[in-house]
Amino acid sequence: MYSVYIALRTAVLVLCIAYTRALFITVDAHAEECFHDEAKSGTKMGLTFEVAEGGFLDIDVKITGPDGKVVYSGERESSGKYTFAAYADGVYRYCFSNAMSTMTPKIVMFSMDIGDAPTKTQEGEEVHENKLEEMIKELSTSMTAVKHEQEYMMVRDRIHRSINDSTNSRVVMWAFFEAIVLIAMTFGQVYYLKRFFEVRRVV
Repeated sequence: MYSVYIALRTAVLVLCIAYTRALFITVDAHAEECFHDEAKSGTKMGLTFEVAEGGFLDIDVKITGPDGKVVYSGERESSGKYTFAAYADGVYRYCFSNAMSTMTPKIVMFSMDIGDAPTKTQEGEEVHENKLEEMIKELSTSMTAVKHEQEYMMVRDRIHRSINDSTNSRVVMWAFFEAIVLIAMTFGQVYYLKRFFEVRRVV
């Protein structure tokens, strides 16, 4: 019976991992987007984010606790990962601000990972630590981290590809402009020399 329970728990964890995905949001210029998650005291929470598109790829980030206390604050960050333990029961708020931008919206990819709340035991109660269950939890955490890292690597690859394409386009346009200038200078010199000799002949 206990093995069936472990198998079901494992299946639930795998399904949770399969449906754990990073979110994409668009933060307009002079705007702020906020999200909320409820957690109990002692719960591990981790915010991971990366700016995928827009301007200089920077964003302001702030995490506040249930009492309004600032847990984390960062300005003009392109990416980051911040892990902390909830210091009180309640709703934790995390915001992405694009107030510094005058007209460029930013596309931000982020995920908030929330661990299991710590369990309290009665005094004198013997707690039987199940090694298999601990291994399953560690495995699920590692798989979630790997999945998120793959998603962020895909975003970084898209960003670098966009930068490369933009650089390549600029190089091609500059080469085209130089070719036009050289052709114009060549025709100008030929025309000037032709006019110069024509004037000499008339004199």
